[in-house]
Order: sequence, then structure tokens, then C-alpha cells
Amino acid sequence: MKYVGAHVSATGGVFNAPLNAKELGAKAFALFTKNQKRWDAKPFDNKTLDLWFKNLEESGIEPKHILPHDSYLINLGHPEEEKLIKSREAFIDEMQRCEILGLDRLNFHPGSHLQKFSKRAEDYDDLIYSAELQCLEVIAESINIALDKTSGVTAVIENTAGQGTNLGYKFEHLAYIIDKIEDKSRVGVCIDTCHMFTAGYDIRTREAYDKTWNDFDKIVGREFLKGMHINDSKPPLGSRVDRHHSLGEGEIGWDAFKFIMNDERMDDIPLVLETIDESIWAQEIENMYKLVEK
Repeated sequence: MKYVGAHVSATGGVFNAPLNAKELGAKAFALFTKNQKRWDAKPFDNKTLDLWFKNLEESGIEPKHILPHDSYLINLGHPEEEKLIKSREAFIDEMQRCEILGLDRLNFHPGSHLQKFSKRAEDYDDLIYSAELQCLEVIAESINIALDKTSGVTAVIENTAGQGTNLGYKFEHLAYIIDKIEDKSRVGVCIDTCHMFTAGYDIRTREAYDKTWNDFDKIVGREFLKGMHINDSKPPLGSRVDRHHSLGEGEIGWDAFKFIMNDERMDDIPLVLETIDESIWAQEIENMYKLVEK
């Protein structure tokens, strides 16, 4: 069974997010558990937590179908020690906030090297020990530190479009990070369809869709897929530009989303809209379910 929803607002308190999701007819949702543009956050008080659990129960949405997202300020691969430490502390806090809310996963962008790592001409298999590879090492170390200081929450790495110096746009990046994680039972991946497409992975035809997901299975492993962001794309295939579009209105088109909705490998994980027009999210959710073949 598919669980489709959207990244809903938590304005006024996290306890509003389940009600906002319910209003859309969602069976899943994403949220920020704090202001995503600030480093600091007040601890949850008892009133907030009581309302959160009450509203979550009322929504009928299970915690495993909720995909919280961390702050956009965090860079777990930051090349500068002071800023890396700040990011790591903030990420641990985000993980702990998920623990308190009874949520079992936290979605995050892996990190960016900012062209500031020193480059060395040492070969590691087919990879050059460059800024990119050094950053992947730091990201993995950051995740290991966070997992060691928390419990019960899976670190869910989101693939990126590869814009700027953002890493995670290649399946090999995701696989490299996962390989370095000590507790593989607590690491996973969220695949964003727009990011996937603009990173160069085509999903528009049956043949292309099957090839891309077969590559994912071989390189990363389907067991690590813990959620998806469902978005069409304004930029073309392989553009490495991150600009989402409403479903069916971008370069990807409806066929890819039909494939997803009829692929049993995407059962029982949160499928979350991050499309650009929240006024039609309820309609987009409904349209996604209409793609399911009887």
C-alpha cells in the first residue's frame, strides 16, 4: 500500500502538522520540528507534546510514515572545524527532537565541500582522494557520531541535484557514505524524484525507470530506501539544478509517478510532495492515488 502526503506547515507548533496533513487527505507527511532557518530551538514543553500525540492519533498517520527534515543550515561535511562542530551539534539535537516526538527517521541533505578541502592525488580504487571524497568521509563520520549519541532514529540521507558543491547526487555517493556507517540498521535514503532526474537519472519511460531503479538496487540497495520526495522538475534531465515543479507540469511528466504508484518496492514508506503550489496538494495527492492500477 502507498502512503502519499506532503511537507506540511508546523507554524504555531509541531502539533499543527498532523492536522494540516489530515486536512489534505494525506496518509504521510513531512515537517520541520523547529525553525529550519535558525540554529537554536526551544525544547518541547509538555503542552506541545501532549497536543502532538493527541493530534497525531487523530490524524491516523503512523510515525513510520512521517519524514521530518532537518535545518537547511546544517552541513555535515563542512570543511571548517568550528562550523562542522556546530552542524554536528545541531544535527544531534534534531535527532533527539525526533526521539521525543516518537519518530523513527530524520531526513537530511548530506553536505557540501564548498571547494575548501585540500586535494591530494592519491587513488582509492577508481576514486581520486579529492575535496568530494574527503567531504564524504566527514559526512559519514558526522552520521556515526550522531547515531552514537541517539537511539531509535534512522538517519535518512536525501539524494541531491548536485547543484553547487552539494554531494549525494550520485548513487555512488550514497553507497560510499552508507558503507562507512557503523550501524547500518539506522541509516537509509530518501530519493527525491526532481533531484534524481536533474542529477541525470531518467525515470520518464518504463525502460529508463527500470534501469535507474535497478542501478539504485545494485549500487545502494533497496533495503535502504526509507522515503521519497515526489516532485516534477522545472530543469531538464542532467541539468544539476534543483527547481521543483507541480506534478505533470515539468520535464518528468506523469508516467514516472504512475510507475512509482504501481511499484510494490515503494510500499509502506512515506511518499511526500514538495511541489511548488501547496494550494493543489490535496488534488495532487488524490491524483497520485488515481494512478494505482486495479
